[in-house]
Amino acid sequence: MSPATHSTNLARWHAYMEGGSDPAFLADLLADDAVFHSPVVHTPQVGKAVVMAYLVAASHVLGGANFRYVRELVDGDEMMLEFVTEIDGISINGVDIIRWNENGTISDFKVMVRPLKAINKVWEMMGAQLAAAKG
Repeated sequence: MSPATHSTNLARWHAYMEGGSDPAFLADLLADDAVFHSPVVHTPQVGKAVVMAYLVAASHVLGGANFRYVRELVDGDEMMLEFVTEIDGISINGVDIIRWNENGTISDFKVMVRPLKAINKVWEMMGAQLAAAKG
């Protein structure tokens, strides 16, 4: 991919995050065989539907007025986006590590969160979001 494609992919991800985290927009960003690596689930989660469920839940848990990216590193088809947010008075610092495939869709998405207090809060709230999504 060309550098212009990389900046386009980054802009598309920011558009998703800033546009209210629209699931239809997210679906267009994800490869059918996308893989999600959670900070609290041991095994990788595979497939567009599963990855969507995790990313939509994460946008509800971590997104909002306090969420912002504070640093971006782009290397070819990979990018690391450092974020900060706050939930229930707990300051959260993390990174989204995103790999794009040759089709311009996300093939791999990894989230890392710190400190431990933040991971515990994210785990609690993600569990509630995923359970609610299942009905």
